[in-house]
Amino acid sequence: QLQLVESGGGLVQPGGSLRLSCAASAFRVDFYAIGWFRPAPGKEREVVSCISMGGGSTNYADSVKGRFTISRDNAKNTVYLRMNSLKPEDTAVYYCAVVQSVAPLARCINRYSQWGQGTQVIVSS
Repeated sequence: QLQLVESGGGLVQPGGSLRLSCAASAFRVDFYAIGWFRPAPGKEREVVSCISMGGGSTNYADSVKGRFTISRDNAKNTVYLRMNSLKPEDTAVYYCAVVQSVAPLARCINRYSQWGQGTQVIVSS
């Protein structure tokens, strides 16, 4: 089972920053592309960003381009999502998952239909 554990969420004011972490304990994340997701109106979850196995390719939803940065530290078996210039509409539970592909963004979907507990992000003054 490819279990990932999300952490790093919290309460932040608009314009603030957070860094989310997605860690694996039972497998090596460097063998997989990884994506971050959050719930969206009309769908269970929407993709926020994805990163390839080596980290050389990334992709972002239009709503977060220029504000969020996905990265990975394979030595630490962890993928990160740095979120800057946060807006109230970024409030959500964020999930990470192994994905099918990085591009196009529509192919960045959960490969194994497994979800963790997520980490809550609240952007509010």
